[in-house]
Amino acid sequence: MSGVPDVVTRLAAPSFRPPATRLRPAASALVSRLLAAGPAAAARRRSLGWLLGLALGAGAGAQDAPWRAPLLADLKQVSALEAEAHGLQLGVHVRDLGSGASANWGGKRSWYLASLVKVPIAIAVLQAVDDQRITLDTTLAVRADDYVDGAGRTNHAGVGTPLSVRFLLEQMIIHSDNTASDMLIGLVGLDAVNALVQRQVPQGIARITRLAEVRRQVYGRLTPEAGHLAGAALLRIHRERGDAARLQRVAQITGVPVARFRQRSLEQAWQDYYAGGLNSGRLDAYGDLLVQLVEGRLLSARSTTYLRGLMERVATGPNRLRAGLPRGVRLAHKTGTQRERTCDGGVARVPTTGTSPAREVLIVACVSGPGPRAQAERAIAQAAAAVCRAGLLAHGDPHAPACLAPPMAVARPAGDAAGAAASAEPADTE
Repeated sequence: MSGVPDVVTRLAAPSFRPPATRLRPAASALVSRLLAAGPAAAARRRSLGWLLGLALGAGAGAQDAPWRAPLLADLKQVSALEAEAHGLQLGVHVRDLGSGASANWGGKRSWYLASLVKVPIAIAVLQAVDDQRITLDTTLAVRADDYVDGAGRTNHAGVGTPLSVRFLLEQMIIHSDNTASDMLIGLVGLDAVNALVQRQVPQGIARITRLAEVRRQVYGRLTPEAGHLAGAALLRIHRERGDAARLQRVAQITGVPVARFRQRSLEQAWQDYYAGGLNSGRLDAYGDLLVQLVEGRLLSARSTTYLRGLMERVATGPNRLRAGLPRGVRLAHKTGTQRERTCDGGVARVPTTGTSPAREVLIVACVSGPGPRAQAERAIAQAAAAVCRAGLLAHGDPHAPACLAPPMAVARPAGDAAGAAASAEPADTE
């Protein structure tokens, strides 16, 4: 570790100004030396992570990139044809990890992240593994109040069933299992998850909550009696088909008639919840966290490889980013799905081809609005395709044959967008 403190001191000095991207190789080497320092230095290297992040990314935004202008022009068309025409809004953040150059289409505004928050949860858990406080084989017993609606296998385990951290991480990341997420939050503590986020991306991402708390926040806007519902009650409400049946079930469980609800619709309750800003963040800030992850600044090399491997096996949202990428591009990502909210974010790796070296590109995209879920997914797929068409995923070849064709304007009957929005079936599966 000789020499490391001097470098870090210079990075921390108020007068320090990194010489654009020339500092990147030196800082990367410093990262590697910190990662090799062993478990005892885990907390120290994480505390230095934000300083190294400044060094790695400094000056990149000032570097003009030939792909930025065509990408933004393409995203403008994608947004108009695949999102706005269907009552949707599209946000995208793109970053070339090699140069640090980035582009934003609404990426600097706040978006509801839904299950994208499961990546920082996983990071907090794996930091505990790196610190030797737990292992991947540590087991947790399922409690009656752990159950949350959604995908995955954890809800099928009976009360008292021991489940390993490894199993819960796999279910949370690969299948977006909400019950697994809340059990892992219970293991490391919600404060640890939020402290991690605020330390690495200060002010970029709002407070993260348990997944069950999302439901309680929404139903609690109907009546305060629903603000403390047990897990079994949340499952009973979710099993109902449609908003009207769910309102009746909330009324039956709480003993408060629908006529006395403060909000008369679940739609309004959800919109009020979103307006509160919980589990939300800027797409560029979420991108910062992913960059720190893949560059090895948050976890040991072993844990970084493990989590990235889980993210490459994600089974949800196949029609989102993955659908817009050329064949052969590997995607380590996480999807997020909630009522009228659809997201996908991760790192696409273009393999070495001939004389062209491997390339990694960060893409984070979210769609909001009452349009059909399938249309929101098409907008995200086309956002990924726009990155390809700009040459970032095709070794500098704009509009390479491997890229998905751009959307074409289609004449639509008057009022068709409103009709499509009205027919969209609300969902809250993640």
